[in-house]
Amino acid sequence: MAAELIPLAAALKSMKRANSGLTWIRQKHVAEFLRNLADAPVITHEAFDELPDSRTREYVRGLLVELGVLPRRDELRRRYDSWAVEALERVKSPQNLDVIRRYIRWHHQRRMNHMDEVTRGTFLRAKQEVTVAIELLNWLTDHSIKLPELQQSHLDVWQAEGPTTRRIAERFLKWAIKTKVAASGLTIVPHRRGTSPRLAKAGQDEALQQVIYEDGLETRDRAAAILILVFGQQAENIARLTWNDVTITEELVTIQLGKIHIALLDPLAQPWRELAANPGHNLTASHPNSAWVFRGISPGRHINPGYLTTRLSKLFKTRAARLGTLHELTKLAPVAIIAEALGYSPTTIERHATDSAAAYAQYVAATKAVRQNP
Repeated sequence: MAAELIPLAAALKSMKRANSGLTWIRQKHVAEFLRNLADAPVITHEAFDELPDSRTREYVRGLLVELGVLPRRDELRRRYDSWAVEALERVKSPQNLDVIRRYIRWHHQRRMNHMDEVTRGTFLRAKQEVTVAIELLNWLTDHSIKLPELQQSHLDVWQAEGPTTRRIAERFLKWAIKTKVAASGLTIVPHRRGTSPRLAKAGQDEALQQVIYEDGLETRDRAAAILILVFGQQAENIARLTWNDVTITEELVTIQLGKIHIALLDPLAQPWRELAANPGHNLTASHPNSAWVFRGISPGRHINPGYLTTRLSKLFKTRAARLGTLHELTKLAPVAIIAEALGYSPTTIERHATDSAAAYAQYVAATKAVRQNP
């Protein structure tokens, strides 16, 4: 066995359920992977990258990172770089290939290089924007239109013929105009804000009662659901919470979502007390010193926000619930206070406040009309 794998074996044997670790390591595919890894002169990230891609490879890599054998690296940034290489193979025109390569390098990868760690949201948006940009450029190629010759009429036809996701090409188009590879003045019809469905107040209250009092729900699902239904938090921000953001005493539970700590009163506080007592995933070697509130399956990583959303979907649609909560909160407090407390930008909360005020104005107008015409 390579010297670097000795800490892994020791960690598996020291687990609270050591037999589980030994059973895992004796599986045929795991044992074969470890034998191949042991043949490497030195175990590095590059040595891992040369082995066939698999869940086992990434799981063992994560374990060795948590044990200090391998240094931490930004895996989402690496995944995007690999994905981008494959995406470039879908571009039909050599001219457009150069454009997309520059777009990836100087817009997305440059932005990622300035981040401490690439977030899941940034990773997914970058992939989506490049995918739609390639779709647009391939459509132009199929119609014998070069990007510098692109006209508004072409864009209108392309957008009308396809799904609503084509509006995402607006971001690529702005970059293309700025870098002078497309004519100025071109526009994509943007997504109209305020059109996404919101969970009504009655639905929010019903969901919250279900989260608090219904049997059979896991503690971490209850805790996460409370942050969405009461404080309008995004799943990605919930997943990234650490126990440094949470303070639990006999008298009080507080959580820092923005710049201030927010107190949770019972019964909202109870799931958080239970989660602190039993955070989960503490019987394996995956999280030896993890500070994540919502631990994931992958070693040392928080729960995947998409997986968290899927788990909660049996109770409510998380996006609709979050938007409904923000809509109601803007009726109760000034924009600046909500933004500071919940970790949102004032502009975002202002937009929800505007929608809330507009809805209230429509309600008042409708009420007046009923009174005048009983």
